[in-house]
Amino acid sequence: MDRLNKSARLMIVSDLDHTMVDHHDPENLSLLRFNALWEAYYRHDSLLVFSTGRSPTLYKELRKEKPMLTPDITIMSVGTEITYGTSMVPDEGWVEVLNKKWDRNIVTEETSKFPELKLQAETEQRPHKVSFYVQKDKAQEVMKELSEKFVKRGLDVKIIYSGGMDLDMLPQGAGKGQALAYLHKKFKAEGKLPQNTLVCGDSGNDAELFTIPEVHGVMVSNAQEELLQWHAENAKNNPKVIHATERCAAGIIQAIGHFNLGPSKSPRDVMDSSDSVPENFEPGHDIVRFFLFLERWRRAEMEYSELYLAGLKALSFPSSVFVHPSGIEQSILDCTNALRRSYGDKQGKQYRVWVDQVTTTEIGSNIWLLKFNKWEISGDERRGCVATVLLSSEDLSPSEGFTWVHMHQTWLDGAGAKDHTDWVC
Repeated sequence: MDRLNKSARLMIVSDLDHTMVDHHDPENLSLLRFNALWEAYYRHDSLLVFSTGRSPTLYKELRKEKPMLTPDITIMSVGTEITYGTSMVPDEGWVEVLNKKWDRNIVTEETSKFPELKLQAETEQRPHKVSFYVQKDKAQEVMKELSEKFVKRGLDVKIIYSGGMDLDMLPQGAGKGQALAYLHKKFKAEGKLPQNTLVCGDSGNDAELFTIPEVHGVMVSNAQEELLQWHAENAKNNPKVIHATERCAAGIIQAIGHFNLGPSKSPRDVMDSSDSVPENFEPGHDIVRFFLFLERWRRAEMEYSELYLAGLKALSFPSSVFVHPSGIEQSILDCTNALRRSYGDKQGKQYRVWVDQVTTTEIGSNIWLLKFNKWEISGDERRGCVATVLLSSEDLSPSEGFTWVHMHQTWLDGAGAKDHTDWVC
């Protein structure tokens, strides 16, 4: 990745549905806990990779539904598509790898002879993936017969059964594990192989991830039977693979701590912000900590105290300017008054705040420029802005954090608030 000029400290490669994203958690708390941990401690020197069976269409739908971070790399369609960055630029080298001994027309022709197979939605049919639903009791027999037919036709096809119903046909060189192996090879050639890689999954199509040499792996507590069975047969004595006791993203956080891969206490798990300052304080942590305070203040999850407001004022230059996404300039006094008025206005309501893609640049002696996306969910409304912040660390100890010099916000396209007065700081 061009974003990092050296090896990533940690690369997390995670499945999405029922691994990073808990569809049984309506508040998305485990996901938000991971978000805060990643942006506070890892974004600046690590890589986040989402590896999903979803097509690009369904992946983008999930991003609109859940408070997900933006990954550095996206592996989609069960490892048949690799893209980079926010713009999701495809890896053409990976396309060339997958074209070997693959003919989609022959795969479609042979699978059409099996009435047991029900074709999945058109969005899930990709250049290097043909996907079906099949009943659990029919899956093994169908897979065996199809494998024989493909060999006779001169193809090298990988068949993956997962989720108790999904049957995917891919080129033999494809799959989540092979895509990760390709990335590792690419990073190694550039002299930027990550220092540690943690793979995370819950179903059969994640099994390959755990076979890549030298990776740490976590099966979340809610992992499906097919993955647990694979583990029992293939990796039971591998100390680098654990079965977490926590669900989904909480299990990923648990694995970071278990393998000592870095900080594993999310800022969301620290109610007293003064206790959450790490030994090597990062500017990104200050951003996360401030917006967590804003969320808890408005939800009245902390007691009202003028001391909090005085503390915020003390950590801002007297001449600090905060530009509202609507373009209105606010002084530190204006912001403090707005916070004072907003205490508890979201109590008992669905209201969450998170930041994404925090980038940090030291632009001068003790002066830091940070850029990130700030998101809020308020009831059924989701709104977001691009924020640019100047912080100063001059004359401050690590425990004191940073002094806020300036913040400028601009609404993201299509994500502006309906009521601009409801956006505080």
